[in-house]
Amino acid sequence: MDDQNKNLILATVLSFLVILVWFVFFPPEDVALDPNAPAAVTTATQALTPPAATVSGSDAGAEAEQANSPRVAIETPRVKGSISLLGGRLDDLSLKSYRKTIDPKSDIVTLLSPVGKPQPYYALYGWLPAGNLTLEDVPGANTLWSQIGYNSLSTETPITLQWDNGKGLVFERVISIDDRYLFNIAQSVENKGDAPVSLAPYGIIARHGLPPDLEGFYLSHEGIVLRADGVLEEVDYKDATKLPLIDREAAPAEVTQANENGWIGFTSKYWMTALIPEQGKPFTAVTKYAPGADIYQTETRQPLFTVAPGMTASATSQLFAGAKEWETLRTYQNEGGIGGFIDAIDWGWFFFFTKPIFAVLHWLHAHIGNMGLSIIALTFLLKALVLPLAYKSYVSMARMKELQPEMEAMKERAGDDKQKLQKEMMALYKEKKVNPAAGCLPILIQIPIFFSLYKVIFVTLELRHAPFFGWLTDLSGPDSSSIFNLFGALPWASPEPGSMLALIFIGVLPLLLGISMWMQQKLNPTPTDATQAMIFAWMPWVFMFMLGSFASGLVVYWITNNVITFIQQYTIMRSHGHTPDIFGNIRASFKRISAPEPPDAKKPGKK
Repeated sequence: MDDQNKNLILATVLSFLVILVWFVFFPPEDVALDPNAPAAVTTATQALTPPAATVSGSDAGAEAEQANSPRVAIETPRVKGSISLLGGRLDDLSLKSYRKTIDPKSDIVTLLSPVGKPQPYYALYGWLPAGNLTLEDVPGANTLWSQIGYNSLSTETPITLQWDNGKGLVFERVISIDDRYLFNIAQSVENKGDAPVSLAPYGIIARHGLPPDLEGFYLSHEGIVLRADGVLEEVDYKDATKLPLIDREAAPAEVTQANENGWIGFTSKYWMTALIPEQGKPFTAVTKYAPGADIYQTETRQPLFTVAPGMTASATSQLFAGAKEWETLRTYQNEGGIGGFIDAIDWGWFFFFTKPIFAVLHWLHAHIGNMGLSIIALTFLLKALVLPLAYKSYVSMARMKELQPEMEAMKERAGDDKQKLQKEMMALYKEKKVNPAAGCLPILIQIPIFFSLYKVIFVTLELRHAPFFGWLTDLSGPDSSSIFNLFGALPWASPEPGSMLALIFIGVLPLLLGISMWMQQKLNPTPTDATQAMIFAWMPWVFMFMLGSFASGLVVYWITNNVITFIQQYTIMRSHGHTPDIFGNIRASFKRISAPEPPDAKKPGKK
C-alpha cells in the first residue's frame, strides 16, 4: 500500500470518527418522568423558603387561592403575562417572538407558569428575618400585596407593590422591565417603629418537577447554571437530586459564596430564567432540591443589614426571564455589567472555535438575511482560512502522482525488503520535497470546525426554525423531504423524523451530500487494492445515510465544503501538471476489480 493510499485511508477513518463520536459519547438520554410526582405542590412554602427561615405549611386550598389571586398584567413587545399579588410571584410569562413549532399558528412559547398549572415555574422575592423579627413580620410566599400606581407592567410603566405588617414596617417592591427580557426588582423597607430591625433580601426561582420539554441530550446543558466570581458551574437536574444534605433542611443543597459578581438560575437549550443580584457586592447562591415536593430551586441571598427607626433601606436585583438570544445576552454582559452572561449559551468543549464561528455567522446573517446562505458564506470564509494548508496538501498529492512511476520501480527493486523500500522512499520524499502526511492536515482542521459548527447549529436560538429555501423551513432540524413520497410528488407524508423509515428514506440534502463526496473521490483513480476500493466505494453512501438525520444546516455546510474542496483540488492539481481524469475514474469505478493472482500461479513463459 503506497503512502498516498495510506493517507486516504487515514482521512476516511478520521472522517468516520467525526460522525461516530456523537453516537458513542453523546447518546440521547432517556428521561423518565415520575408519574406519581405532583404536577402542582400545595405545600411549596417550605421548599420556597431559604434555610434561615421557617414558614408554616399552607393548607390544601393554597392552590385554588393562588389561582384566584388578583394579578397585574405584563405586556411588552417581547413578552406577556402577569404577576400574582399573592406572594408577588412572577409566575406567568410567555415569549411573543417564539412559537412552539414552525407552524405560524402554533402557540407561543410559555416560560413561567403558576401553581395550579402543570409544572409550575416561577420567581419569588422576600426578606429573611433576623434578630427579634419573625416570619410573620416579613413578606413571604403567601403575603397578599397591594398594588399602587400603574395598573399594568410595561416598558414605560413600572408597578409598585406594598405591604404593611401592622408592626411598624412597610415593605415596598418596584418592578420594571426593559424592551427585552430583563426585570429590575427594587425592594425597600421603611422602619416606622421605635427599634432597629435586621433582615436580608432574597430571590428564588422554583421549578416543580422536570420541565416538559426536557430533551435529555448530553450535547446541551439543561438544568441549573451558576456563575460566581468568574467561574461557571452547571448542574443537571439528575445531579441536583444528589447534592450533599444540609442538616437544618434535610434536603440536597449546595451553597456558594460570591464575593462580587454572579448569577444563578435554570437554563434549557433556548430559554433561561436567572437571578442577578446587584453586581459588585457579595451574595450567597444556593442550589436546592426538595425531595418530598419534587421542587428544584435556586436562590440568591444578599447581605443582612439593619434599619434604624425612621429610616428606609433598599436592595436591588434583576431577573432575566426569556430567550437566550446571542445579541441580547452580549448586550446585558457588555453594557449591563452582567459578567459572563454570554456563557449562558452552552458553547461546548471547542468554545474557542464555537464562539467566533457563531459571531461571524451572526454577522453574515445580519447582512445576508438568510441563514442558509449565511452558512454557505461562512463555509467559503472557513475554506479561505485553511487554504494555505489545503494548497500544500493538494500540491503534495499532485507531486505524489508524479512520483508514482519511481515508487513502483522502487517496489520492484526492493521486492520483499520492506526496510529497504521505506528507506529509499524517504530519501525520494526528501529529494523531491514531498510530505506524504500533508494530505491529512485539512482533515485534521476540519474535525474541530465540524464539531463547533454542529454545536452552533444545535444550541443557538438563532438557528431554531431558521428557514432556507423551499421545503427547508428549519435548518436546525433534518431535511423534511424524503424518497418515501418522491420528495412530495406522491400524496402521502414523509416519515416522522427519528423513525426507522426516516433513516432509510432520506431527503434531497443527504443525497446531494453523498453525490458530492462521491465526485470528490473521482479526482483520484480507484485504488488497485480490493479492500481500499471497497472502502472508498461505500464511504459516500454510508455518510449519506448517517448524516440524513442531522440538522439540515450542517448538511448544507458539508455539501458546500465538498464542492469547494473539489474545485480547489482540481485547480491546484491541474496547475501542477496533473489533470484528474474524472470521467475515466468514474468509468473505472464501475468495472469489477479483478481478483489478485494466487501466489503460486504460473506466469507466462514458466513451466
